[in-house]
Amino acid sequence: MSGVNKALAYARQQSNQLVERHVGLVRRIAHHMLARLPDSVLLDDLIQSGMVGLLEATRNFDASKGASFETFAGIRIRGAMLDEIRRGDWVPRSVHKNSRQVAQAIASVQKREGRNATDREVAEELGVSIESYNAMLLDTSNGKIIEMDEFESGIDNQLDMNHQEGNPFDNMAKQRFQSALSSHIKTLPEREALVLSLYYDEELNLKEIGEVLEVSESRVSQIHSQAMHRLRAKLQVWQ
Repeated sequence: MSGVNKALAYARQQSNQLVERHVGLVRRIAHHMLARLPDSVLLDDLIQSGMVGLLEATRNFDASKGASFETFAGIRIRGAMLDEIRRGDWVPRSVHKNSRQVAQAIASVQKREGRNATDREVAEELGVSIESYNAMLLDTSNGKIIEMDEFESGIDNQLDMNHQEGNPFDNMAKQRFQSALSSHIKTLPEREALVLSLYYDEELNLKEIGEVLEVSESRVSQIHSQAMHRLRAKLQVWQ
């Protein structure tokens, strides 16, 4: 066997070993994401797409850039799963349209008033009743469930590209994004910030949060959806 063939065989062996050691990482990320998604999204589909992301990570990882393989692979795995969810398009077009309209209305009111928009102000901006606005929030709530992951995936994908290009400011960009996200969450109305904290930090489900706040699960969905629309408006520069 020539030196080149030996090198290729060794590279394949190392890649296979990396894949075998990190299958558990794929499953952990898949289970974590599945808990936030509708029943129509299947665990096996997430795992399958995550394995594709893991294989891509083994081909593109460069240890000389400083990041650990697990960190690099986690970005690729999560990104591949989000891509699969988007391709599946389990959210109807009407929901996407309503979501964009709500985010634009919130951004317009906030820019005009210089503060968080109230429910009634957003409804008036949309030209609908407060009841119709709450119904729109409920319709778009499932579409908002993964948006925190999408926010982070957006910056992670930028860092992924920078990793390949050797950009020395990856960690700085990540820290700036996390700082901006944290700062904007603190500016949310108290109840919306609490729902996000209970959902993403404490990992309570919507029913459990409803019990804490003494409101219905559907009301928690509305609060969560509105909070994510606010963050989307505030974090436009990062998307």
